[in-house]
Amino acid sequence: MKSVGVLNALPIEDPESLIERDIPEPLPGAGDLLVRVQAVSVNPADYRQRRRKQDDGRFEVLGWDVAGEVVGLGADVSGFAIGDAVYYAGDLSRPGANSELHVVEAVIVGQRPKSLSSERAAALPLTALTAWEALIDRMGLSLQASAGKHTLLIVGGAGGVGSMAIQLACQVPGLTVVATASRPESRAWCEELGAHAVIDHFGDMGAQLKALGLAAPDLILLLNDPDRHYPALAELIAPQGKLCCIVPFAASPDLNLLMRKSASFLWEFMFTRSLFSTADRARQGEILNRVAAMVDGGQLVSTASQVLGPIDAATLRTAHRQLESGRTVGKLVLSGF
Repeated sequence: MKSVGVLNALPIEDPESLIERDIPEPLPGAGDLLVRVQAVSVNPADYRQRRRKQDDGRFEVLGWDVAGEVVGLGADVSGFAIGDAVYYAGDLSRPGANSELHVVEAVIVGQRPKSLSSERAAALPLTALTAWEALIDRMGLSLQASAGKHTLLIVGGAGGVGSMAIQLACQVPGLTVVATASRPESRAWCEELGAHAVIDHFGDMGAQLKALGLAAPDLILLLNDPDRHYPALAELIAPQGKLCCIVPFAASPDLNLLMRKSASFLWEFMFTRSLFSTADRARQGEILNRVAAMVDGGQLVSTASQVLGPIDAATLRTAHRQLESGRTVGKLVLSGF
């Protein structure tokens, strides 16, 4: 079957940085689904994995955002049938999904929104899971209970996770949602998704909030460039607030900056549940089903911004290049082989 992957870490400008290769069709294990891949979207996780690839002669398939059709079932699988339209983010410890067929553990898979095409659905899983886990599982927000007088600052609102976080946060009763964006097009994107206010993360964020009559945020979701933004956010955050980060630092952050405020630092890594096979990993399938219902109910929209072309090496190199520029709005999608 056709696939796209990496042999060793190379700059994305190198035509060998991502290559096409025919590989054997996978077989599902007892708890797995075999999925025919229809569309994928690309995330920073893809280029980070590509950059870390060891030159060990092994071909590694990337890709962790999938919309497809179930074509095979493991012996212990329940709740799915051949022909089901599904979507999921997968597992970093297993081969990625930039291939015609893909095997994934069934419990981390959701039935995809009925109102969306495969391309629009492929933009959702990884970012929806990350946003949901950060806001609800880590920060303790609820879509049912009022947040009271809390303010959430989303740093990097126009990216994939930010786009979903804005929408989900706006479903929390009483929560004031402030996003950051540095360009007119990214600012407009955040406003369209429902952010109550948008400020520039390259400016004085505290002064901008004050000018808008907003208090210091007690909840901060840090989605990009943490080495640059963390010191300012540690100064900005309200006492006893929570700061959740989803991307690694290049240098270890000074957690002492949060001490006097008794503020909490939280990590959100969407792959933790599958990577460590946690007892609650089936929650990811449940979250995806909940997200699908919210999409079909008109509460959430797909954040696909571009369908770049087919799932091949050239198109994936284009997607990686755009993501690495740090100027992508929404999600980049590829469709078909």
